[in-house]
Amino acid sequence: MDKYDKRKGGLYGLLIGDALGVPYEFHSAKQIPDYNKIEMIPPLGFCRAHSNVKPGTWSDDGAQALCLLDSLVTCGNFQLKDFSDKLLAWYEKGRWAVEGVVFDVGIQTGEALNAYKAGRTLEQCGMLRPDGKGNGALMRVLPLALWHTGTDRELILDAHAQCLITHGNLCNQVCCALYCLVARFLLNGAEFQAALEKAVLVLREIYEPMPTYTQELEWSVRPDEPWIGNGSGYVVDCLRSAFMIMRVATSYEQAVKQAIMLGDDTDTTACVTGGLAGILFGFDAIPKIWYDALQGKEEVDCLLDSFTIIP
Repeated sequence: MDKYDKRKGGLYGLLIGDALGVPYEFHSAKQIPDYNKIEMIPPLGFCRAHSNVKPGTWSDDGAQALCLLDSLVTCGNFQLKDFSDKLLAWYEKGRWAVEGVVFDVGIQTGEALNAYKAGRTLEQCGMLRPDGKGNGALMRVLPLALWHTGTDRELILDAHAQCLITHGNLCNQVCCALYCLVARFLLNGAEFQAALEKAVLVLREIYEPMPTYTQELEWSVRPDEPWIGNGSGYVVDCLRSAFMIMRVATSYEQAVKQAIMLGDDTDTTACVTGGLAGILFGFDAIPKIWYDALQGKEEVDCLLDSFTIIP
């Protein structure tokens, strides 16, 4: 696979994982249908979340990720102000939401964007809840890794910065940085375990003169412990859930279905996992039936066409 196929796989892997997980959100693992019955349209009798939303619709996860890619393409580099403006346009006007309909907004994200509209500084908005450690910044960060051509350190700092508008806590920044490094090394052809090990090593080296970030990496993310997660909305658990699945996944389909089978925050776990799986296995490995069922593809393809692909 070339990098174009991996990048396209990553973006569509994120969006399709998100859309696949939407109807199963808020259900416990015991309530999730059997593996073979997980589809865009759940089996008859399953009480799907967001019942008024068309099957194949991505949620706030996908919309915010597209806002980030849109901002990167528009500006040519990461600009927090432009990205924040595009997030506000999503929140208020449905930018990059399927058919312009915003149906799922995290509490912390909504509070931050309302504060931004009211004139609070960008950094203040993301710290309205100083201990807020939801996965709202992690779910959208992958386009940064798909687009970025700078050094590992520059990628890490941009991953930190994109958190600030909604999820400024250092824990969120560290999780996004580690995720982006893993995605970068997958893009460069590494297998998942090798990409993860290298990402942890690089992050430790870059964080050496940044003790507060080192503390979050070692005490919160705990990279030396087994990668086990439960599919919750806590950013560390979301990251660990995705890594747990990716360490053993043999296909894109298996990865996102296993993410959904964890229950709880199914759309985001499948989104975060699906982005990595889409890079690792490539766009052509995504089941065509899911791609065909995805709403809003035309707009995504237009964005991809304007996305300069680096060989």
